[in-house]
Amino acid sequence: MAADYSINTGEVRTFGTVDYVLFVLTLLVSAGIGVFYAVWDRRNNTPQEFLLGGQKMQVVPVAMSLMVTFVSSLTLLGYPAEMYNYNTMFWWLVVSFLLSVGGAAFIFIPFFYRLGITSTFEYLEMRFSKPVRVIGSVMMIIQTLLYMAFLLYAPSLALNAVTGINLWGCVAGMGVVVTFYTTLGGMKAVLWTDTFQAGVIVAGLLAIIIRGITVQGGITRIWDIADNRSRILFDDFSVDPKTRHSVWSMVLGAGCFWLALYGVNQAQVQRCLSCPSVSKAKLAMLVSLPGLMVIVSLSCLLGVIMFVFYSDCDPIKFGLISKFDQLVPLYVMDTLGSLDGLPGIFVSAVVSGSLSSLSSGLNALSAVTFRDILEGSGWKSSSEFKSTVVSKLLVAGYGLGAVGLAWVVSQLGGILQALYVVFGILNGPVLGVFTLGMFFPWANAWGAVVGEIVSLAVLLWIGLGALLNQVTTPMNPTSTVACNWTAMGVSTTTVSSLNATAILAVNTTVAGDIAESEAGMLEPLYRMSYMWYTGLGMIIVWGVGLLVSFITGATDPSSLDPRLICPLVSKLLPCLPLSCRERCYCGVPHKQKSAARGRVSGTVMEEISKLFTHEDTVFAFDDVGSDEGKRLAEMAYRR
Repeated sequence: MAADYSINTGEVRTFGTVDYVLFVLTLLVSAGIGVFYAVWDRRNNTPQEFLLGGQKMQVVPVAMSLMVTFVSSLTLLGYPAEMYNYNTMFWWLVVSFLLSVGGAAFIFIPFFYRLGITSTFEYLEMRFSKPVRVIGSVMMIIQTLLYMAFLLYAPSLALNAVTGINLWGCVAGMGVVVTFYTTLGGMKAVLWTDTFQAGVIVAGLLAIIIRGITVQGGITRIWDIADNRSRILFDDFSVDPKTRHSVWSMVLGAGCFWLALYGVNQAQVQRCLSCPSVSKAKLAMLVSLPGLMVIVSLSCLLGVIMFVFYSDCDPIKFGLISKFDQLVPLYVMDTLGSLDGLPGIFVSAVVSGSLSSLSSGLNALSAVTFRDILEGSGWKSSSEFKSTVVSKLLVAGYGLGAVGLAWVVSQLGGILQALYVVFGILNGPVLGVFTLGMFFPWANAWGAVVGEIVSLAVLLWIGLGALLNQVTTPMNPTSTVACNWTAMGVSTTTVSSLNATAILAVNTTVAGDIAESEAGMLEPLYRMSYMWYTGLGMIIVWGVGLLVSFITGATDPSSLDPRLICPLVSKLLPCLPLSCRERCYCGVPHKQKSAARGRVSGTVMEEISKLFTHEDTVFAFDDVGSDEGKRLAEMAYRR
């Protein structure tokens, strides 16, 4: 190792002038995009333009925004720290994206798009009642505010570690910048800044990974060392729900978690609704998938590289940093610090990740509050201009609120697990009530309300129980044998004592965790992997919701508007005969007939699309045979 690494000198490098310039340029470009669209669209001051970009956005910027909205600074800081502390089981997350993004693209996005809504929670009132809509909206607002607080705190922590800039000054500064350009530019500014920031994120990851592989002698050597130190693991197929990360919890549990984010979360659905057609909305979702998998894989690989670099000198035990969330910026300064500008590029990537997600969250919060809380309570504006002003004021207010909540999340421990716990608790009831309405036609408003409340209560009980009982999973051991303790002013005798104490602490923690898990009846419940929270919450909503619905009087499926029920069997098994699919409709009148008179011309497909209303719609044409009519209708549906 080079003599100027922090584990040899006992000192952490800081930014140079070029790094500061690149970092400031990143913020200025983001703010500039907001100013540009504020000027460009100054005559289009309507809520539709501000919240949905006039539904004229194209596939590429929407796909880039979808990719980085929930893959942010938390990914760049948290995922590598996960690899460092535990093992590569978390890498299975990329497989869960196939299920969640695919399900969102082919089931949820077309469903919401054809309803013509701005807020996803409008569906809950259409399907159930206004109280169900309000409860869901409030839960989303709380969830998104907490998420934005995480996003402000994480990169500020990184900047504090590598530059010495005041932590809370960074939080306030970033909050002001993102609130500024989101308030001015609306959805268009959000999408195009996200596109710019996606490029910065990928560039930053590639810079540090290529440098790390070069410094440490190649990927083969890195992988072998990590494997020998128990960091490479992909074959944990344990079915025990207490296993922190297994194949099942990472694919199925995380699949439910990310399905809630990509399928029903307002921030993601709102981006898809900004596309001019449902086919482009689906395409944008699918285009975002490879980029999403690449960024997560690069982040996980960075964690493996970083562990090997510090395999014989843990920076936490050595006293260089105080939290594992600071590992990545420390590693960046160690390996890139001698190259002017490259540390600035990576920290800009971390900040860009947060800005992209923050702007998406602010825009979504404005939409939900405006549509579901204000208009839902009967408030009406005298003009579209005033409605747009109210939407912008909501963005500003929520931006300030997120800055205040950043202090709260700073007390929650490791960023990654804290985020998944908070989101899992709130995602479960929300995903549950949407799927209850979409897939179970018998569910009624009473079932939805009681199901949401019971689900939230159970998940809060489990999550708070785990927190209060300090339930943790032991980390894999780390070493300090190669640390230059004399640089920290520590004597040789004290070094030997510190190493012995560290070994004893690891053994005591493991033994203590095992003893606690056998002590109380509720301990196994509290030890359930946080990856299962969303799936458990969804199942509780289904069970309780259906039970209450049948007790209070189940909804008659034949009385429902077929647009409000998703024909899941037809989506998943379109090859089944129509008669079989009809039996699975459970009485919901999905099959409707429309007639179109006139000759079939070159514009017939356009006319069919106008007539199209729902799944399995049958079209009859006077001038062509019935088989031809059905063929054209099928073509329209497949589009």
